[in-house]
Amino acid sequence: MGESKKRCFVVMGFGTKTDYVSGRKLDLNKSYKYLIKPVVESKGIECVRADEILHSGSIDVQMYKELLMADLVIADLSTANSNAIYELGIRHALRPYTTIVVAEDKLAYPFDLNHILINSYNHLGDAIDIEEAERFKEGLGKQIDAVINKEESDSPVYTYLNSLIPPKIKEALDETVEKVKNPDIQPNETGKALSKIIQDAEDLIEQKDFDKAKLLFQTAIVLANMNNSQPDTYLTHRLAFTTYKAAKPDLISSLYESMRLLQSINLAHTNDPETVSLAGAIEKKLYENGEGENHLDEALLYFLRSYYTLNNRYNGINLALTYVYRANSGLATSKNEKITDLVMAKRTWSRILYLCDRDWPIVLAKEQNDAVNLNANTKESQELQDYYNTQKFWISVNRAEAYFGLGQFENYQKNKELAKNIPHPTWMWESFTEQIGKLAVGLTKAGHFMEPSWKAPV
Repeated sequence: MGESKKRCFVVMGFGTKTDYVSGRKLDLNKSYKYLIKPVVESKGIECVRADEILHSGSIDVQMYKELLMADLVIADLSTANSNAIYELGIRHALRPYTTIVVAEDKLAYPFDLNHILINSYNHLGDAIDIEEAERFKEGLGKQIDAVINKEESDSPVYTYLNSLIPPKIKEALDETVEKVKNPDIQPNETGKALSKIIQDAEDLIEQKDFDKAKLLFQTAIVLANMNNSQPDTYLTHRLAFTTYKAAKPDLISSLYESMRLLQSINLAHTNDPETVSLAGAIEKKLYENGEGENHLDEALLYFLRSYYTLNNRYNGINLALTYVYRANSGLATSKNEKITDLVMAKRTWSRILYLCDRDWPIVLAKEQNDAVNLNANTKESQELQDYYNTQKFWISVNRAEAYFGLGQFENYQKNKELAKNIPHPTWMWESFTEQIGKLAVGLTKAGHFMEPSWKAPV
């Protein structure tokens, strides 16, 4: 018989996560799919992440078994993921060698890791730069070659406690694993791995099929939480999003159900800006649909939290609109309060223009650097081009909306036309025009309190 295939276990989060230090969102699935997995498999090594393990038994048992027995472990610490850091510590305690540590290059490490070699890569946020991917993959491939067959310690535990003897797994463990399995479910009957369910759900979101995506995220949560007392934040957030968007059995009840889901992941105290901004969007929608001014007050607080955490354009745009809503509501009980709300909206629009001016040249420079890759006529190059088009579109419409709110209509039209000429899905333009419509209604009512007075364009 030939030598059995070596196995690599990848320790990292999955889905889109927020790095709280930098405020950036990273799509870790793309890091895995485009940076790590193809390199490992090119070396003839089987590659698996926790969400790809079929959940026929205890995932905790399987995870610990992988950390002990995998021929290679690659740990991605991007976004300072606490589970990844914990699992890396376990691996370093269990195995003296064949562990590789990687991270996105803007990660601020939460503790001293200077004695550990960490390979860095650059992440665009929700896309991967093709040239950067090739650079990182080449380096990772060389490191795999260097460590996979060498018994040289890369664990600080075994480096500093050099007389320590690594543990060995008991042969009876396989029987233990079988005992915790549901006797009515065999491995080949467990269906799709968690990673496949999540990817299918995300694909359905892209297709605007929120009802089916919701069902898949419900299934994913059941699988992910089989052995965890705490719900998975990312999956719960996505279930809340698809519940709200599916609007079943009706919009109002779906909005309240979405809020209940967010509250189950500590909405009142979380510092996850994605969860907080989604709560703001839901509360704003409840107010817009006549559910009461208390929802407007809550929406304002959520958008303030997420805006000041991320300092980004999306939350700023929604925050400014919410201030306009407040100026027209019963919450603004005096002329001075109305003026204050509109002053805060104007300050927010001015800040948005600053953020647009900051982000635009960065996107253009990256796109220019990727010119060769963008012309490669591959699936990856198309994904990257879609990413750049999306970034440019949103910057343009964010500029347009800010200028509209400030009453600078010539600049509004200029950026509106620029956005229109950038390739984009129909729903993005509809979202922009709907937002402008709401803003126009609010400013037509309260714009005379602004200095200078806001007047609708002729």
